[in-house]
Amino acid sequence: MADAAAIKSDAELVVDVCMSVEADDVVTIITDDENEHLARVLNEVCLERGAWPVIVNNEAQVRRGRADTHFPMAPPAQLHQAMLASDEIIIITNLEWANRFAHVSAVKGACEHNAKIASVEPGMGGWGLTKEKLLLAQRRALDAIEALDGVEKLRITTKKGSDFTVTIKDRPALEITSIKQRGQMMGPLPLWAEVAYAAVEDGTDGTVVVDGVMLGIGLPGQVENDITWTVERGRAVKIEGGDEAERLRKVIDGVAGADVIGEFAFGVSEVAPFGTPSEKGRVGTVHCALGDNHNAYPGGQNVSALHLDGVVLEASMQIVDTGRWILKDGEWVL
Repeated sequence: MADAAAIKSDAELVVDVCMSVEADDVVTIITDDENEHLARVLNEVCLERGAWPVIVNNEAQVRRGRADTHFPMAPPAQLHQAMLASDEIIIITNLEWANRFAHVSAVKGACEHNAKIASVEPGMGGWGLTKEKLLLAQRRALDAIEALDGVEKLRITTKKGSDFTVTIKDRPALEITSIKQRGQMMGPLPLWAEVAYAAVEDGTDGTVVVDGVMLGIGLPGQVENDITWTVERGRAVKIEGGDEAERLRKVIDGVAGADVIGEFAFGVSEVAPFGTPSEKGRVGTVHCALGDNHNAYPGGQNVSALHLDGVVLEASMQIVDTGRWILKDGEWVL
């Protein structure tokens, strides 16, 4: 267990570097029972900077949301209003719940109100990070966004059998890194970093083999048996594999828009840990999400109660328009 000094140091990294909290800022810290002791440390650091933090323990919703994927993710009305009135929103809860919470209208509204919003990953007190490491991931994201400007289509392949194309034409990129900007989409920090797009809703075709983390079906880590999605004109028309594939089929069954490939993204961080939801931000991985993209992603048009990410490991990614490679066999080659 990390000592108090190390936890305080990492809390300062979150407050000072990632969120750049300033005097008189209004800060809402959303937590659950498991992480409330860390929320208090973040609260203390914010107070030392002259900000006005308030801790909101949302344990009831987090607990129910983790037990039932269909339980509403939208926050209670008083928390929704607090988010809209905040300069910074720091979420330190169960990470999978926080990932799903990122796709509610309250987050979109907070961004529209020019707030900074992020969730904090596990391990505070043991990250061993510096500002320079965070800036390196941000630089990689910005380089990729520049390379993909104006691109219509990408092709993703893996040795496990993934082979699909995704259309991102006219869809702005989201830079989701640990150095948060006002109005920028919510994402975890400080280990994770990714570039994400609202996939054109009818523009993904091929085979997606999920061999990493699959969110929303109650897994503690990566899948034991690969889950294969057959995608035609943006919809997962088949989901095959073992027990985990069956669980995913049951989760999305009957949920409007939940079979649509709503998001395409790839990781740019060298420190995001495998086997956790944060692996979505690891260099060499790509991920697609089934479900909603209208709340979180510019240009997204698919409305759904679900947003479930599936990770593809050791990916190769090529720009179809030009033949240029971004990834080869999980290595960054841009």
